[in-house]
Amino acid sequence: MIISMTGFGRSEISRDGVTISVELRSVNNRFLEISARMPRELNARENDMREIIRKTLTRGKIHLNINVERQEDASKAIDVDPEVVKTYKDALELIRKHAKIKETVGLEHLLHFSDEIFGRSNTGTEESDNWELVAECVEGAVREIDQMRRNEGRELARDIRERIKSIDAMVDRAEQLSKDKIPAERQRLRERIAQLFENDEIDEQRLEFEIVMLSDKLDITEECVRYRSHSKYFVEAVKGPEPAGRKLGFLLQEINREVTTIGSKCNDAEIAHMVVRAKEELEKIREQVQNIE
Repeated sequence: MIISMTGFGRSEISRDGVTISVELRSVNNRFLEISARMPRELNARENDMREIIRKTLTRGKIHLNINVERQEDASKAIDVDPEVVKTYKDALELIRKHAKIKETVGLEHLLHFSDEIFGRSNTGTEESDNWELVAECVEGAVREIDQMRRNEGRELARDIRERIKSIDAMVDRAEQLSKDKIPAERQRLRERIAQLFENDEIDEQRLEFEIVMLSDKLDITEECVRYRSHSKYFVEAVKGPEPAGRKLGFLLQEINREVTTIGSKCNDAEIAHMVVRAKEELEKIREQVQNIE
């Protein structure tokens, strides 16, 4: 199965005065790498969120962004802890004294620590409730990005199959040209050997030996058979149910090796041109495979 590693997913849920939005972006990567940006109160849940992503996505560099917005409720009283206020004021006074700063500690300085000084009552269950919403929202974003990656994967699979099909045709043509060339090369070798003898007497055994050696050098049947085997497994992996990125990368190396050998064995301009075109197609496939999960 072809699944792209590039995608985007977004999910948003609003409930009980809380709005949670989750965005997921992914690009290609050798392994699954997740970076998360989220409110501080969710830091303890980071591993849980990573596990939600791992259940669906297996490769790619994933960027997770979570935003939590709460609608202010005037009915909830603001709590101020006098001891916390005094602790921060004393700390600031000590810093001012050691730093020999003449400016006195004022309210504007204490407000920099408003998160610690101010609190709201009746917040005991907020974190637990918010986590349920966050988990649901993350799952929704994962489903969306997974669908986008699968849709793009289908387009990549169609393009790859067409390119492999064109390379198959080139290899078939190269094999036929190679077979057709052997009789001509045999005749050319006879003529060259005949020129070496004044009486046109030719050592038939020596000639046959040279022909066998020449035929072995020109024969690309073995390479074509191996190529078709790799090509068959390649297409099966593209159509198969499992993520195939790593398998396709390995098979592509083997296919390229056989095409290169075909080009080096055949002393023919038309075959050489086809090998160049085949390698161009393989390079385009390789670029696509790098983006496949």
